[in-house]
Amino acid sequence: MRVLITGITGFAGAYLAEHLLTSGGDVEVFGLVRWRSSTAELQPLQPLLRLVEGDLQDASSLLRALQAARPEVIYHLAASSSVAGSWATPAEILQTNAVGTLHLLEAVRQLDLDATVVLACSAEPYGVVGEGELPIGEERPLRPVSPYGVSKAAVDLLGYQYFHTFRMRTVRLRLFNHCGPRQPERFVVSSLARQIVEVERELRPPRLLVGNLEARRDFIDVRDAARAYRLAGERGEAGAVYNVCTGHGRSIRAVLDELLSLTAAVVDVECDPARLRPAEIPVLVGDPTRFFERVGWRPTIPFRQTLLDTLEYWRHRLPA
Repeated sequence: MRVLITGITGFAGAYLAEHLLTSGGDVEVFGLVRWRSSTAELQPLQPLLRLVEGDLQDASSLLRALQAARPEVIYHLAASSSVAGSWATPAEILQTNAVGTLHLLEAVRQLDLDATVVLACSAEPYGVVGEGELPIGEERPLRPVSPYGVSKAAVDLLGYQYFHTFRMRTVRLRLFNHCGPRQPERFVVSSLARQIVEVERELRPPRLLVGNLEARRDFIDVRDAARAYRLAGERGEAGAVYNVCTGHGRSIRAVLDELLSLTAAVVDVECDPARLRPAEIPVLVGDPTRFFERVGWRPTIPFRQTLLDTLEYWRHRLPA
């Protein structure tokens, strides 16, 4: 089977490529890369991959890349992914995520590819939900409160529209927060883990800078997320939308407490106003029943192991 991953140089994309290449089966993996993209995370996999150059903002380059790969499954993971940063660059977020997805779907349509397109949507467009609406099911309306959320709602709706209008085999995954080793430090779990290791190594004072510790999120390990993508491409129903989550929420404070239980470092915790968002979603906890039952996915990696692996990643990466 021939598959194409957009965003293959990113956090989840590299894990997905690794998973596809090591899980058995006859699979040929193509990765869409921009000329300026770093492929450092892919170095161990390079002999097994075929990278094709293209840019979501350049429709003609996508046509060339898809013609070269002729994929049977497309995993569309490429995106500007920072919720916090989206308020500073709302136009860029919408251009990259919404218009970039439109260019990809149009290229698939124009080439008349017989391909399943798995779209990495997000839970962020659910927006603010009441306690009585938890856990969030796929039938809940999308009420995004950030530019990132708006852009991902557009990706979600484009996926539905291309299925409904052109019968394209789109599968939409509303992924809740995923984390793990190699995650960029701008994301909360990785940021906390890095700061703790910096304290361990005496690279910073024993003080952690945090944002809103009361926000509750539904976390999954990125390696479980990679498996979810693969199964969605193999078993997902055309036109369907699925929550990818655990059904259990954790406050950021609880995450921090568990990270601190894995270190001997003693720290003070200080709220950094720069890490607070103009509009915060207090809680995002999803109902994974549909994905569990119809696709057969279950998370397998304990959250404590995810946190330990993330700490170990930074312990190996930062100077002793």
